Amino acid sequence: MVKTFKIEPSTARIVDKSTLLKVLNYIDSGVVRTPSLVVNGERVSRNFNLLGSRIRNSRVFYAVKANPSVEVLRLIEGLGGGFEISSDGELRVLAQLGINPDRIISSNPVKTIAFIKQAADYGIRCYSFDSRPEIDKLARYCFGCSVYVRLSIPNEGSEWPLSKKFGVEIDEALQLLLEAKGRGLNPCGITFHVGSQCNNIYNWDIALDKARLLYTRAQEAGIALSLLNIGGGYPVKYTRDVLGIDTIERHIDALIRERFADEIEVFIEPGRVVIGDAGIIVASVTGKADRLDGKWLYIDVGVFNGLMESVGGIRYTYVVETTPDTGPLKDWILAGPSCDSFDVIDRNVSLAEPQVGDLLLILSAGAYTTSYASEFNGCTIPDTVIV
Repeated sequence: MVKTFKIEPSTARIVDKSTLLKVLNYIDSGVVRTPSLVVNGERVSRNFNLLGSRIRNSRVFYAVKANPSVEVLRLIEGLGGGFEISSDGELRVLAQLGINPDRIISSNPVKTIAFIKQAADYGIRCYSFDSRPEIDKLARYCFGCSVYVRLSIPNEGSEWPLSKKFGVEIDEALQLLLEAKGRGLNPCGITFHVGSQCNNIYNWDIALDKARLLYTRAQEAGIALSLLNIGGGYPVKYTRDVLGIDTIERHIDALIRERFADEIEVFIEPGRVVIGDAGIIVASVTGKADRLDGKWLYIDVGVFNGLMESVGGIRYTYVVETTPDTGPLKDWILAGPSCDSFDVIDRNVSLAEPQVGDLLLILSAGAYTTSYASEFNGCTIPDTVIV
């Protein structure tokens, strides 16, 4: 039976037409199981190939944590991309794919000893750090490796801030670079993160201003830095328009050319912007209820098995299956399949009323969904399918 979905103009602006058509065709093939994450491989390729195209002397390292499925990693590998990892689990998957260690970096400033040992044995030679204990670990288990220090950067305007857990100020960063050199490491650069889903272009101004100050002070102290790792943070459309890759990168490139030597190498670590708008979760409606606080709609994917970012403020766009008898829009409290009351995805979601068993599409759901997911309460993690 062919499924029907009403795509409003505002909804059609969230993901590109080709992604919607590919997912709808896949649904009509009759092989889809729910919940599933259906990914438009052509969109992933387009996104990835755009990255770094406006920033001179740059290399792109896909942030594996955004979506570590083997299907996605094979696609990135085929595009010639690099990979940024943080754990032995991520390394294990890349090793199984035979990824050359020269294409892998690690930007987690605080790594486990087990991971450092495995990464060093594999041949990975490029790591971030922001503390003396990290220098101790790297000097002991990966002597002579290249290291880049992480600066603390304001994350205002980012929907998923990352400024609390990692990063140091300029004075401490300089001391760490000097200590790293003294311990037999190769202090090669600076890194920062403006925050995930960053829609404030001036965060990059602040970040690069601070990086420039550290770069100059390091030169004066006898350390010639050659690498600028600008992290990720490029946003995708969830419910509204965002800064585009081209706009962000033209701005960043101009800032770098004003502040740094022409030969400086730039690393970019995109995750969300590579895979986010290329993926649509296909879920099923499992129940409905009228309660004192409103109308509840239950689906087979929720906070624990795929939509954890909804807890942190990410809001998705939803499209529900329709029939000729579909009525007017209603406001729903959208909930997942577990028996835990924490499993509430969103409130005041305006949708036509579906029937139990109907399908619901969650747009721009390619990033930080399956990678966060668990089988809590025995609930199924969405399969990943490339179309």
